[in-house]
Amino acid sequence: MYYLGIDIGSLTCDAVLIDDSEKILASSVVPTGARNREAIMRAADEVLRSACISEKEVTATVSTGYGRKRVEGRLTAVTEITCHARGIKALLPGTRLLIDIGGQDSKAIELDENGQVVDFAMNDKCAAGTGRFLDAMARALQVDIEKMSELDNGARGNLTISSMCTVFAESEVVSLIAEGVKVNEIVYGLNRSIASRTLSLIKRIMPNTNGLPIAMSGGVARNSGVVRAISNAMESKVVIPPMPDTIGALGAALIARERYSHN
Repeated sequence: MYYLGIDIGSLTCDAVLIDDSEKILASSVVPTGARNREAIMRAADEVLRSACISEKEVTATVSTGYGRKRVEGRLTAVTEITCHARGIKALLPGTRLLIDIGGQDSKAIELDENGQVVDFAMNDKCAAGTGRFLDAMARALQVDIEKMSELDNGARGNLTISSMCTVFAESEVVSLIAEGVKVNEIVYGLNRSIASRTLSLIKRIMPNTNGLPIAMSGGVARNSGVVRAISNAMESKVVIPPMPDTIGALGAALIARERYSHN
């Protein structure tokens, strides 16, 4: 039996295929674009082709993400919070705080010792500190978004980006460039600002995280500079699972297996 999880986000559509033993057979990350149904089909086709599995062989599909209701033939649709919690439990059991920073929102999820959601907070009304924010900053700096994770190397850390609104922060970055401020200093300031905003989000649900296992999921988890800044701000190590941007899709696939088995 095979189970498919699909996570439709604002920037990417992710798919994970597992078998009955919960082994990950294939995963895929494709741009969502303007037509999310096409992205859903493309992501699903990629994992099926990679695993040499036909669509008819898929036992059950669970969808998540903001476009989860767009997946046809699904067993059910489940919230992102639940799917990310289930996915991180499978890869990093014992995690008590999950930081998920995706394309347009950030989440802090508190988990109990069994990996169940206790509480969460999210900034779904502002894209500050998310993937879209970093894309805008990369354009302003005229650098490849893939290279931003290491551009803070050698920075002294004296710079602070005062605004986290994407529009105002972009203007601030352009002004700093005109003043001759080095790119690594600007990137370090951006990373520190994202970390500060993330820490404020965490404090809303967990005033004290000392000694607790912390993990991070979402596409921004691939940016090592942001991860370092968050780790420094929290004074704790933040662990990154393999393929952090597919954690929601993995959780959806695992939930598909569990719910189908219980039917």
